[in-house]
Amino acid sequence: MSRGGSRTSGERSGEAGTFIIAIDGPSGTGKSTVARRVAAALGAGYLDTGAMYRMVTLAVLRAGVDPVDSTAVVEVLEGLNFSSPQGPGHQAHILHGVDVSDEIRGQDVTLAVTPVSANPSVRAWLFDRQQLLAHSGRMVVEGRDIGTVIAPEADLKIYLTADAAERARRRHTQNVGAAAGSHVSGLDLAAVAQDLERRDTHDATRAHAPLQAAADAVVLDSSSLELSETVDEVLELARSRGIR
Repeated sequence: MSRGGSRTSGERSGEAGTFIIAIDGPSGTGKSTVARRVAAALGAGYLDTGAMYRMVTLAVLRAGVDPVDSTAVVEVLEGLNFSSPQGPGHQAHILHGVDVSDEIRGQDVTLAVTPVSANPSVRAWLFDRQQLLAHSGRMVVEGRDIGTVIAPEADLKIYLTADAAERARRRHTQNVGAAAGSHVSGLDLAAVAQDLERRDTHDATRAHAPLQAAADAVVLDSSSLELSETVDEVLELARSRGIR
């Protein structure tokens, strides 16, 4: 057994080729795209835990609840029903039978997801589901506490980062692309940078499951890397751990 009771990739290799690759890091690093492409290349499932917090956040907003009212937010969890897709391709996120894939990426949810995701009761409510899905076979799982909380025994832990200016540029480009042909506010680069700084600070300093690299994670700075180069780096690290 490895440190902390974790299993090494060799100890997991007899389990029909199952593995967990955990990809953590702050917003704007390209985690989602990298994780999807790595999963597709390895024939693995892909779990976006951030989308799960966005689903809860959307439900909170639809219920007319203040996201910072922790007691009222917990009441929304009762009877909450949503999907957690695991394919590396397009994912349809269904909330109470309705596809809300676009809505959970909107500005209202983005502004409210930080206090909702910091709510210990919300994190505890999602914990079992996230653990179950992360351990469901060959999985690439991305988020902010995968290597430290959800799957501390993951076969490969990546902490993906990039400098603040580059992350803001990438997120701004993503927002502009998503808003093509429609009127969407909040696309100013300076505003995007400010929002990322706000979320980074809040995520890194929250009391419960703060954003941080696991002690045994590989820190990968993608500031000067193209997307394909970042994916190749992760795949090479996976191969070094016997994951193919």
